[in-house]
Amino acid sequence: MKLFNIITLFPDFFKSPLKTSLLGRAIDSQIIKVNIVDLKLFSLDKFHRCDDSPYGGGSGMVLEPEPLFRAIESVRNERTKVVLTSPSGMLLNQDIVQELSGEDNIAIICGRYEGVDQRVIDRYVDYEISMGDYVISGGEYAALVILDSIARYVPGFMSNPDSLMEESFQNYLLEYPQYTRPSVIEGLEVPDVLLSGDHKKIRDWRRKKSIEKTQKVRPDLYKKYLDIK
Repeated sequence: MKLFNIITLFPDFFKSPLKTSLLGRAIDSQIIKVNIVDLKLFSLDKFHRCDDSPYGGGSGMVLEPEPLFRAIESVRNERTKVVLTSPSGMLLNQDIVQELSGEDNIAIICGRYEGVDQRVIDRYVDYEISMGDYVISGGEYAALVILDSIARYVPGFMSNPDSLMEESFQNYLLEYPQYTRPSVIEGLEVPDVLLSGDHKKIRDWRRKKSIEKTQKVRPDLYKKYLDIK
């Protein structure tokens, strides 16, 4: 069973998401295990404080190393890969997701405030991961994205595992357009090829549309696609 340990100042954040949809079913079915670690319990401060002002001055607060050292050690073994959610990390992409999907024991530290003491990163962190070039309130949001994107590769998580092979970002292509019933609505029609029953033509059309969309919307991915073509 793949184990995720999520270290956070706000354990209640995860209550609803981990009971919902595919994640909830996977946990109930013991396909994956998610252990929420309350960082405050590892603080020796009487108020369970885990942050302090940065040396050298500056705005904001920094997560202290001591509670994080203890929290990480409580869940870590020689096989654990430690992930830190951080706006200064590498951008999460499908290559990183697939790489992490091969690990059985993953600890995710939810970054907060101005970040964590660098000594935590130097000692423990294998991956610093960012969701993108924007700011969110805390690493809990990012941790859920990382958890879900990796869990999708666990056998049994997806009801139809073949769908993984046709999703966006496989082979650096975005997914082709999708249609469902009715075939015509307010004059807007489903492309004839999708109604033809000719599976080869449908595959060719979908491939063409994937390439066209990627070239238009994500030229950076299209360049990578050309490099491996």
